[in-house]
Amino acid sequence: MEADAAEPAEGISDSAARAARELHVVFSRLRRRIREVARDEDLTPSQVSALTLVGKHGAATASALASAEGVRPQSMAATLVALDRHGLIRRSPDPADGRRQLVTLTEAGRARIEDNRQVREEWLARAFQDRCTAEERDTVLDALALLERLTRP
Repeated sequence: MEADAAEPAEGISDSAARAARELHVVFSRLRRRIREVARDEDLTPSQVSALTLVGKHGAATASALASAEGVRPQSMAATLVALDRHGLIRRSPDPADGRRQLVTLTEAGRARIEDNRQVREEWLARAFQDRCTAEERDTVLDALALLERLTRP
């Protein structure tokens, strides 16, 4: 076991603890690298995250977005102002409560998300194609099937 690794909790094998640590590190690096690939030069990471969130969940209030992102409502408000300036979102009155506004994507916002998704997926597919053999890609697919089990309740 590595010298700087903590002892696993009782009932957890060294191999399970090591797998958890290494998976976390690799996924963090992969997530960071994928974000770099579709770098939005004119948007901050917070703005990209908020835009993606609206794209995934559809119409939402600023406070719901802030809660989902784990940020203060004032921070989300500033983020939304910037996205609005870029023409990526629109705000409209909430039919259930006219005092609130619902945030949705514009066509430009949808296109931006789709373009980023496509660039990221193409980069990852190209990386698998160029850096891994067909057998290694099959091994990754097998490992992903195992990891899928971790996502189940």
